[in-house]
Amino acid sequence: MALQVCETFFSLMGESTRVGLPAFFIRLRGCNLRCRYCDTTYAYEGGREMEVADLLKAARECLLQNVPNIQNTRLVLVTGGEPLLQEETLPLLAALADAGWEVCLETNGSRPIAPVDVRAHRILDLKCPGSGMAGENYWPNLKSLTPRDEVKFVVSDRRDFLWALEVIRDHGLCGRLPLLISPVCGQVPAPEAAAWILESRLPLRLNLQLHKYLWGPEARGK
Repeated sequence: MALQVCETFFSLMGESTRVGLPAFFIRLRGCNLRCRYCDTTYAYEGGREMEVADLLKAARECLLQNVPNIQNTRLVLVTGGEPLLQEETLPLLAALADAGWEVCLETNGSRPIAPVDVRAHRILDLKCPGSGMAGENYWPNLKSLTPRDEVKFVVSDRRDFLWALEVIRDHGLCGRLPLLISPVCGQVPAPEAAAWILESRLPLRLNLQLHKYLWGPEARGK
């Protein structure tokens, strides 16, 4: 069965603890959520079919073309849309890990992450109330998290931030894994989000979307 792919490209990681690192991106088509601030609505539809083998080949060729002399630059991000809507995503993640890639999966938190290959780094986007999609969070995912994973809270305002603090406290997330606070670009000023983090006295990471600062909020394939 082929995967429905929106786009593939080579760029810098714009978010997560690996921000700024060169990576091969696989953006899959389709999403079951409609967040108010969504910046990848173009991934809802369209795209093309690609087999797992085709994606492995594309990743390998991209690496050889862009960083032929840096053998340890083997980072790939599978994102969306929502990748876990497609059954073939699980075999894709396993195949990438088998091929020696450092694999990251970005998921919107509405689908179970337990079946994902243990070698993948799961970046769980836990939806705050400001997204309009908080009711879609699959809460059992929090029990599946490991220190290899990350939790991202996209905050639209201070209420979202306080909600995130409550979730972090109630589920004992501090110290378990990296916790990212991502202010909605153009809605929450970065200095304001930084102040909230400092006031919280918790080990939270400010997660700005680097790609939007480098290439603008409308750029694709960056």
